[in-house]
Amino acid sequence: MLAGDLYLADDPELEADALRAAELGERYNASSVTDLPARRALLRELLGEVGEDVVVRPPLSVDYGQYISIGARTFVNCGAVMLDVAPIRIGQDVQIGPNVQLLTPTHPLDPEPRRAKWEAARPVTIGDNVWLGGGVIVCPGVTIGANTVVGAGAVVTRDLPPDVVAVGSPARVVRRLDTADVP
Repeated sequence: MLAGDLYLADDPELEADALRAAELGERYNASSVTDLPARRALLRELLGEVGEDVVVRPPLSVDYGQYISIGARTFVNCGAVMLDVAPIRIGQDVQIGPNVQLLTPTHPLDPEPRRAKWEAARPVTIGDNVWLGGGVIVCPGVTIGANTVVGAGAVVTRDLPPDVVAVGSPARVVRRLDTADVP
């Protein structure tokens, strides 16, 4: 699964991992905003790696959680969907708008293996200091370079280089950021 090979999602071991994530996610999403230590502890238990001063506003949806790493000082707004069948790596100082989807699962184009419930996955990597606007969808196998800004509602189907602004569906680069634009 993590290597990108075909797998069956209803494998008992995978189902147990997904159930663990669903239970922890349910607890995290119901956690009190006034009890930040408990909320942070749940997030650290749910996800594979969480840097210092990370904020993830509920609700958060994951497949397994354990394959997600989030760098220090990153902010994830409400409604994030992170399907981590393959690793999802989010850098430091990233800003993720509401209802963003980071998707690693893929399915065969051939109807027979798809009907038989075979799936695969490819990792998603978000570089440091990236800003993903509200409703952005990042497709399997995509890497977004450092400092890049992706406009609201964009669908990112291919890698984006560092230091650009990208918009649309599919996302396309509309301009480069110069050093004056990057903190």
